[in-house]
This record gives sequence, C-alpha cells and structure tokens, in this order.
Amino acid sequence: MNKLLIIDGLNLVRRIHAVLPNEHDIASVQERVLAASKKMLLQQQPTHCIVVWDGNEPSWRKTLYSDYKKGRKPMPTALSEGLVNIKATLAEHDIHSFDAQSEADDVIATIAMKMISNKGEVVIVSTDKGFSQLPCKNLTLWDHFKQQVFDVQQYEQKLAIEQYQMLDFIALAGDSGNKIPGIMGIGPKSAADLLNKFRTLANLYCSLDNLGAKQALKLAEGKEMARISYKLAQLQCDMPLNINLKQFRIKPITN
Repeated sequence: MNKLLIIDGLNLVRRIHAVLPNEHDIASVQERVLAASKKMLLQQQPTHCIVVWDGNEPSWRKTLYSDYKKGRKPMPTALSEGLVNIKATLAEHDIHSFDAQSEADDVIATIAMKMISNKGEVVIVSTDKGFSQLPCKNLTLWDHFKQQVFDVQQYEQKLAIEQYQMLDFIALAGDSGNKIPGIMGIGPKSAADLLNKFRTLANLYCSLDNLGAKQALKLAEGKEMARISYKLAQLQCDMPLNINLKQFRIKPITN
C-alpha cells in the first residue's frame, strides 16, 4: 500500500522559527526543518512525501468574509525571504514541495482524499485541528511538536460532539483562532447541547419552534452567518491540481 506523508510547510516552519532567539537566523531554521522532516520520514516510513506551502494569492475565504483570519501576524520578512532556500534544502534531500495558490489546507485535503480514495494511506503533519473534519479511515494526523498522533476521539470528547458534527459546531459557535464568527450569543456549550439534541444543523433549523423564543430568535437571525461560517471552516477536497504522485516518491529511509 502506498503511504503518503503530507507536511503542512508553513505550520512547521513558522513554529520552528518562532522559538529561535534570533529571527534572522534562517540557516538554523533550514537545519531544523530538514532534521524534523528526516525524523518524520524515519518515523512514518512513507512511500511518498510532499511539503505543501501556502501561496500569496488572497483566499476565497477572505472574499467570502473579510474578517477571516483578521489580526494574524504577517510572516517575518527574514523568514519569508528565506523560504526559497528552505525549499531548496529539502529538495536536495528528495523532499519535494508544492506551492498552493492560496491556503495550503485545501490542497492538503484534496491530495489526502485522492490518495485515500485510491486505497492509499495518508499522514498529515500539522497542528491545525481543522484537518480533524476529514474521514479517519487510512488517515493519521501527526503533531510533530508533541510527537504524538492527534486524537480525534479525545477532541470529540472535549467539544462534546461527534466528528460528523464538527462543521455544524463551528457554524454555530465559530472559531476564534481563524476569526470565523458563528452565531452571536451561541457559545461552544450551547452549540454542543443543540447538536446533541438535534444532531445536525439542518435538523436544528427545522425545529426552531421547539426552542425557547430567545434562543430561536438568535438562531433565526444568525442563519446566514452560520451558513458562511460553515463554508469558511469546510475544507475543499476537490481542488484542481496538476500533480502526479510519482513526482513525490521517496527512497526508503534507514537513518
């Protein structure tokens, strides 16, 4: 069975860069990113590996909702200018990159789902919890910095929902980290309670008459924002990508 390791490039690099005392020390970033990537290859033993990088074009999500990811710190200039050398260093060791036009998340999700649909296995290396919405079968989410698998079941328990409800949950409660608004006045606990009772967002909106007047009004007035929030959180798994998996085959790693 083919096994694909997908590394969320900026997710890895920015966290490595953030802990360095000198933000201009890009040589150390290169060394640490290469060492981290080699460690992942040794641990996971994939047949293929790809590092996906965010691009510079505006995200369609920003067009849909202008405050999406508002307030995020821009990438430090030194790191931005050093990415070319970081990618080149990885390529010298047969760890190849793919540059997304905009956000890497949708490209990662598309590649992962295509691989799984072709009976392959996928490991996504990222700390982004948004990938937990993807089907679990033949998919592992690996947190390099904690050196552990991201436990989707544990995350479900924390939110008090089931995996299939995650997008509905964000539609209701929002996601502060990505500035996804959700419905004003509906917090995580209320969202979980509503989904435990009505199971889905669609069922909930068909049952507003069964709620108290105040909560029903919040939901009715926030319906459009819930729709937008759902779309913002939903990973696109059908991006048109002109790539061939053969480009990313790697040799077995032994040390």
